[in-house]
Amino acid sequence: MEKANKTALTEFILIGFSGRPKSRLGLMVFMVIVYSVTVVGNGLIILVITMDYHLHKPMYFFLSNLSFLDISYSTSSVPQVIANLLVDKPTMTFSMCYLQMSSGVWLGITEGFVLAVMAYDRYIAISAPLHYMIIMSKKLCIQLAVGTWVAGLVLGVIPIYVMPAHFCGDNVIDHFACELKAIFKLICSDTSLNQVTMFTTGVLTFLGPFAFILFSYLQIVAAILRVHSAGGRLKAFSTCVSHLMVVTIFYSTAIFSYLRPQTKSVQEMDKIVSLFYGVLTPMLNPLIYTLRNKEVIRALKNLTGQKL
Repeated sequence: MEKANKTALTEFILIGFSGRPKSRLGLMVFMVIVYSVTVVGNGLIILVITMDYHLHKPMYFFLSNLSFLDISYSTSSVPQVIANLLVDKPTMTFSMCYLQMSSGVWLGITEGFVLAVMAYDRYIAISAPLHYMIIMSKKLCIQLAVGTWVAGLVLGVIPIYVMPAHFCGDNVIDHFACELKAIFKLICSDTSLNQVTMFTTGVLTFLGPFAFILFSYLQIVAAILRVHSAGGRLKAFSTCVSHLMVVTIFYSTAIFSYLRPQTKSVQEMDKIVSLFYGVLTPMLNPLIYTLRNKEVIRALKNLTGQKL
């Protein structure tokens, strides 16, 4: 019977803001603006890093990867959410919903690994500046970048399709999009294995990279303290500030959302948090890196001047 019910489920109904037309209109305008800024901001970062040979360094190579991830992550859900806000009863097919959910998980986990690799890059740059370009070779940078995408796929997407998940007719998702936790609440079969798998995956994909980032920054702080001049210490630390801000925003929301006890009901706080890390964070990343990075600002000015 479970199998029959599972195959009979062909679509999901999303009711994140159904019944609140004013809220839907305001949220739609907000998301259109934020998504536009996200695509333009991250796209500009990729463009200037590609065009300006002064930025052809490991640090900016990983920054361009982060920008590409942010564009992809937003595009995987935000346009669909905007379209859903235009109708009273938005629906998505079972396959499209699962595709949106798995792509979001994949890109989110990959971003966590990219941030960990960026912390390692900063550690090498500060602790071994004379050997930085030798250690962080082009080959190693490409291998690390590919490795983050593969790790996100293996640890994030594969468990979703391997875990047994039986739906028994309830297809109403109390969320804006096909988000993992919201769909998880609709499973009517025993979810013990699912919860253990989600927690294990969370530890490996969130706490693991986060612990590595903390370890890297402990080493960075130790290396900075060995610098004799105050100006040198300030310059070394300033290269890490933007990354620290992005790490703080990303991991605080991700850990709060996924590594706390789950309930069968979707709370308003879950929607707000998912809105923050799913919509706002990809927009904030380019702003944080651009406003605090003189090299990127210079490259942007040069690119603008060339176009003018």
